[in-house]
Amino acid sequence: MSTARTSRVIARTLVTITVLIATAIAALMLVPSLLGFDRYVITGGSMSGTFERGTVVYERQVPIADLEVGDIITYVPPQDSGIHEPVTHRILSISDDPAVEGGRVLRTKGDANASADPWTFTLASAVQPRVEGWIPGIGWIFIVLAMPGIRMLAIGVPAAIIAALFLRDLVGGLRR
Repeated sequence: MSTARTSRVIARTLVTITVLIATAIAALMLVPSLLGFDRYVITGGSMSGTFERGTVVYERQVPIADLEVGDIITYVPPQDSGIHEPVTHRILSISDDPAVEGGRVLRTKGDANASADPWTFTLASAVQPRVEGWIPGIGWIFIVLAMPGIRMLAIGVPAAIIAALFLRDLVGGLRR
């Protein structure tokens, strides 16, 4: 096999592998949405032992009345907690309080935390995302792709390779 032919085979193989990886990532992002799931990447360690940083959890919206002790939910803690980012913790207790709008007061705890979260809260919506499943480690792809420079490389390098291969084929065709 000639060197030029070997180079073409290697280049086409690399392009095929890149396309397959991009398709797999796109499927991980899009298919769950089509099936009614929300995707959330775990970036903290409070649920270690159940799932670690870099895990992708898939959640489904369920009526608040369907939530049970032991369910894992993602929510934004009360404003006075000082935490403004969503957390994914296990429901430790649910109590009914007719004086509270919605009637259900929840307390949560991260599985890796020694104690329960210091706040109780109610959910403002009639539905709440509940974790239905997860894939360990795959979330690092989303974490890395969230970095602008990496995202540009992830898009730009394959595009440049495809453009270079197209240009090579075009020039080769014109020479003939």
